[in-house]
Amino acid sequence: MIWQDLVITIVNIVFTTALLPQVYHGFKEKIGPIKLQTSIPTFLGCYTLAICFLTLSLPFSAAVTFLSGSMWFLLFLQRLIYKRHI
Repeated sequence: MIWQDLVITIVNIVFTTALLPQVYHGFKEKIGPIKLQTSIPTFLGCYTLAICFLTLSLPFSAAVTFLSGSMWFLLFLQRLIYKRHI
């Protein structure tokens, strides 16, 4: 593992962990507070970065970035499904 993979992985773990309360709150309260204009480019960007990291042989960065993108995708789905926002 190269040091860049470790740094990117740690930072993305922090980003992903920071999203957990937002995702949980959305499911618990049945609301979708994050705008589509925020969630769509963010999850698409995260998935794109994950593919790029994979092609650069940064597997841990790719996995955690994919997870972060999936959290943003859940926020996107909450907005579509619940249609109620703050």
